[in-house]
Amino acid sequence: MTRDPGLALLGLGARAGSLVFGTAGVQAGLRRGNVALVVVAQDRSRRTVDKVERVARGRGVAVVEGPVSAQLGAAVGRAPLMAVGITDPRLAAGYRARQSERTGGSSGE
Repeated sequence: MTRDPGLALLGLGARAGSLVFGTAGVQAGLRRGNVALVVVAQDRSRRTVDKVERVARGRGVAVVEGPVSAQLGAAVGRAPLMAVGITDPRLAAGYRARQSERTGGSSGE
């Protein structure tokens, strides 16, 4: 099995301190204006949609669908996560580019 390059970037971002984790963390980061991109799990809950996606879109922050919550959490060394916020704009652009390559041009937005 090949490693997803987008997930590898999230792992690097976690080690660099360029991510916020979970619904509450992403929500707080969005309120502070520190989030450049939100990655939500494929199996996200209705709560995540209500509390993260709407806030992100209201603030003009893109939301992309990532892997299932278990894979998203594992990529950043955590338990399953419904959402991850990328705070570094360059990392966010790199993640979107990798996802676009993987999905054939669709970023999930």
